[in-house]
Amino acid sequence: MTNNLHNNHYRETGGLKAIIIDDEPYCCEALATLLEDIPEVEITAVCPNAADALAAIQKYSPELVFLDVEMPKMNGFEMLEQLTTVNFEIIFTTSYDQYALKAIRFSAIDYLLKPIDSEELQRAVQKVIQRSQKPMAQQLEILLQKINQPTTPVKKIALPTMEGLQMILVDSIISCESDSNYTILLLKNIKKITVSRTLKEMEELLDEHSFVRVHRCYLANLNEVEKYVKGEGGYLVMSDGTTIDVARNRKDILLKKLLPYKE
Repeated sequence: MTNNLHNNHYRETGGLKAIIIDDEPYCCEALATLLEDIPEVEITAVCPNAADALAAIQKYSPELVFLDVEMPKMNGFEMLEQLTTVNFEIIFTTSYDQYALKAIRFSAIDYLLKPIDSEELQRAVQKVIQRSQKPMAQQLEILLQKINQPTTPVKKIALPTMEGLQMILVDSIISCESDSNYTILLLKNIKKITVSRTLKEMEELLDEHSFVRVHRCYLANLNEVEKYVKGEGGYLVMSDGTTIDVARNRKDILLKKLLPYKE
């Protein structure tokens, strides 16, 4: 179900007001052509640079912005920092910047890899339409922190759940357990939440923090380990009293990482 703002806009114009921002004309044309097959989106402006985009955002008050990551003079992230408020959804577009992609994943903002696939575009637009919560300011805070301070691990990550996006303090996570294409997070307040991320994706997001894969089904926060009990693989006793099995082939890796934390 869409929110009231979106419903009203559909009745008035037939689609979300959108702006395309990209310094490559053929990319703008290709995206505009793909969007012709998505009636939920109405393109109100196409901007070849960030300066023009800032003016267009002020003029048209878009609800959705397709933003190129890499642009000369001012890239997409620098452009966002120029805005005092962001009251629109963002879908980033990028060709190759792997670091930028990792930062975007931290913030759980949608992105599309160029050349843009029509089905992926449709899915990204539908996610925007269906989103019941719009914590864009918090998502951007996480994103810009990651971009501007690449050597400093972020304190929060944005994770999609069945209810919407949830901002989670990394230090509050005790462990992560695989549940097929989802992951169950066990938090310090004795709360479990299920997020729409695989355990491998969580491992990638948390690799700058004190987390280690101890089993094909588990990630453990080393700062929350109370005890390691020996065995063929052994198991961990966590700060909340829960236990996590350690796979035999992960034991040596765990002990090498664990000892610096416990000495």
